[in-house]
This record gives sequence, structure tokens and C-alpha cells, in this order.
Amino acid sequence: MRNLKNLFSFLILAITLSFTACTPEVTTVNISGTVSDGTTGLDGVTVTASSGETTTTETSGTYTITASKEGTLTFTVVGYTSKTIDINSQTNIDVTLTEDPWVTSFEDNGNSHMDPQFPSNSIIPSITLSASVSTDTWFSQTATYKGAVALAFGAPWYDNWSFYSRIVNGNTTSAALITTGKTIVNVTDAWMQAQGNSLTWTPNNIYVLEGFVFVGTGQTLNIDAGTIIQGKAGTGANASALIVARGGVINAIGTAAAPIIFTYDGDNGGSSASDRGKWGGLILLGAAGLNSTPGETQIEGIPTSETRGLYGGTDNADNSGTLRYVSIRHGGSNIGNDNEINGLTLGGVGSGTTLEYIEIVANKDDGIEWFGGTANAKYLIAAYCGDDALDYDEGYRGKNQFIIIHQDPATSSADRGGEHDGGTSPETGTPFATPQFWNVTSSGNSTSKAITFRDNAGGQYHNSIFMNFGKGIDIEDLEGQDQDSYKQFLDGNLKISNSVFFNIGAGTTGKELFTVSN
Repeated sequence: MRNLKNLFSFLILAITLSFTACTPEVTTVNISGTVSDGTTGLDGVTVTASSGETTTTETSGTYTITASKEGTLTFTVVGYTSKTIDINSQTNIDVTLTEDPWVTSFEDNGNSHMDPQFPSNSIIPSITLSASVSTDTWFSQTATYKGAVALAFGAPWYDNWSFYSRIVNGNTTSAALITTGKTIVNVTDAWMQAQGNSLTWTPNNIYVLEGFVFVGTGQTLNIDAGTIIQGKAGTGANASALIVARGGVINAIGTAAAPIIFTYDGDNGGSSASDRGKWGGLILLGAAGLNSTPGETQIEGIPTSETRGLYGGTDNADNSGTLRYVSIRHGGSNIGNDNEINGLTLGGVGSGTTLEYIEIVANKDDGIEWFGGTANAKYLIAAYCGDDALDYDEGYRGKNQFIIIHQDPATSSADRGGEHDGGTSPETGTPFATPQFWNVTSSGNSTSKAITFRDNAGGQYHNSIFMNFGKGIDIEDLEGQDQDSYKQFLDGNLKISNSVFFNIGAGTTGKELFTVSN
């Protein structure tokens, strides 16, 4: 009898263990909750479980998700700081997200969304947009306004001498160029090097560049007011460009009545602002510091065997000469692997160089690109360029004031008003890219972006006007990386202040105009 009882107990235990073994352990949990900003539920928040599940909040901010009970939930949405929560078997998780500091800096730094009220065929606001001046006296102490030009200061500084003065008035073809009666001088690199340490180009001639022409180390090229320089068509090794080598000097000093014009071979005027890539461009190479390794670099597009293509050094006050009242048009020919020449390239150019009243119109690539250096400039125009208007890299840290960016409104070929990179090799190299731009008027088109800061770039824009872009200003915040453009912002090296934004996509608030990308 006792044996039967023991057998019965054993059978009961076996059955119990069998049922227990067949019942799987519960490892997931059904979670619901609300995501808000502390006051209002947030729509469109992405809720991601560490176990891979994902969902999005409803209009009221509510969500439901099934996830591993020992995992985490991460809540992300544009304009707010992401938050990760341990689940710990909870079935209800409510979350409050705070606005991203980059977003709140929009209003904190005096920026606003408003119509600057440009009259037809004008970039001069018809209302007063007052602003404080910089404490740095390099910047104009009378520019108490936002944007590149102001009504109270009379005729705009781009009048008459620039192609842009026609574009802004609705005429996108250039004025006639006086070419008759002038002598054609064909300029090759060999011819240039045979001219000695100093030479002068005069307006009674037209100088036609054939291939890459260098102003060599120790050589000075003077260009008188009213002179026309033309570049022959060609791509790759046959592209035409004027390159001022490190240690060379160019003094291209025009006037408002007689600007110096760089354009393509055969241009007699009447060329369209959409005529791009017809020759190369103008390249200045100096000895100012870079943040790339080993501190000097070969400018893009020039073979490494050509040592005159090197730029960079330790002389931040290096002087490459003067450009004043210079118009650079229709450049950007392809030099290989879809790599076009910028209208004006500044590689390691130092603060001793004078850059004033310069326009780049209808370049196929960027308008102006700085590769490191400390060059300062006033009165710049980048109009109807095919890529970015302003581009910098390799630790550029100069000062700039009174700048016009005007993209072709009828095309999607333009990329950004500003593409701002900190470094290339390595991105964390010093000195950091921290240039300043004051009094910028930047008008884009519906498919372009006002500015992108990335690759550890810093930089500042003050007292400026941004309008007609598809997107606003974006900074890069890379997961798991301690040094990026977002960190530059947190460290005070990246700032947008006292500026006006209008017609930027559908955006009207900081959350829509100031965005963060990964």
C-alpha cells in the first residue's frame, strides 16, 4: 500500500513538472504610456525597444508597444533630446522630453521668423532690421542692421561693377564686355614662368589662360583695373585656371568703375547666369595653418607631382596679395572624378591677404571654398552657383562681413547656402574651424538647405537674413562620438544669433528651422 502511495506521489510530481516544462517563461511585456513636453502630448515620437520593436506616438502622444521586459525603450523626435528608459517589467511608462538646446538657441540668441519685406527685384529690406555691432573692431561699427545691405546706406555696394547688380534686377545676362581693339595674349605656364619675378597685366590686352597657369613662389602678378582674363575650355589636365602658389602674390585691384573680370574664352558679354563650367577658376594657396595632417596638403585637382599645388604652414598672417573689385564668372570645369573647380579657392590663405568686393557668378561647383587658413574678407557675392555658395574645411577661422548668397530660384542644381566641415584627416584635428560671418543675406531655392555644419565644424553667423530655402540650419550629432559639430555648439564655438528666417520650407519655429542629424 505504501508503495502505491509513493508511486502515486511520483506520478503527480512528474505530471506537475511536465506541465511546468511545457509552459514557456514570459519574457515580454505590453507597455503603454504618453510622451509629452511636460504640457502637451507629442505626436510622431519614435519609440524603439532594445529588442527591436518600434512604434510611433499618436496625435495625443500616446503609444503602445510589446517589448522585452528587461530591455529599454528609447524615445526620439526632431527638436527634442532623446531619452532611454529601463523597462523593468513596467506596463506603463510615461515620458517627458525636453527641447534640444540647439532648438532653444533659436530664440535664446535673438533669432526670429519674419518677413524682411524685400521689394520686387531687391534684397534691401523695406523695413528697419536693427542689430548690434560686433565688439571686434575689424567688423564695421556702423552696420547696425541685419543683412548685407540696408536702405539707409544709399546705393548698395554691389551696384554697377558686378554681374549680380543685373541679376538682382531681373536681368540674368551679363553686360557687354569691351573686347574689340584689344590684343590677345595667350598665357601658358611656361610663358608665365619666363616673365621674371614681377609682371603686370593691363586693360589694353585680353589674357587667355591655356591650362593651369601658376604665379610661382617669389613671383608677383599685378592686374590693373578693367583687365579681362579669360580661360580656355577644357577638362581634366586640360582645364584652365590661374593658381597663385604658396609664396606667390597676386594684386588684382579693380575699381567700381573698372572691375577686373575673369571669365571664359570668347565671352563678349550677354552670357547667361546659368552658363556654368566653361573654364576653371581662381586658386590662391598660402602658408597659414590647417588642422589636417601633416599640416600641408595638395590642393584638389592638381597632381601630387606638382609641388606648387601645396598649401598650408605656420604663418597665419601670410599675405597672398589683394583681390578688390573682381568678378569671377562661368567657371567650375571638371578636373576628374566629378570634381569641379570652385570659383574662388583659398587654401591656407593668411590674414595678411586683402579680399574685398569679389563676386562669383554661375560657377558649376562651389562659389567660394576655404581650406583652412585665416583669410578675412568683406563684400562677397556667390550667385547662381551649381553647388554650395560658401564651403569651408580643414580648420578655417577667418572673419567675413557683408556677404550675398543668391541661388538660382528656378533650379534644383544648387545644394546648400553653406557647407561647413571642420576637418578631414582627422576630423578632430586642431585648430577647429571657427570662422565668423556677419551681415549675410542668403536666398536659396525650395530644394536647398541654408547651412549644414558637420565633421566637427564650428562657426558663427550674426545679423543675417536667410530666406527661400527648403530647409534651415542643420548640425551633425554623431552617436558615440565625443567630438562633432553638436559638441562645438555645446562648447560655444557654433552660434547663430540676431538673424531673420523667412520662407524656409514650412518652418516657422526653432524646432523646424534648427535641426540635428546623425
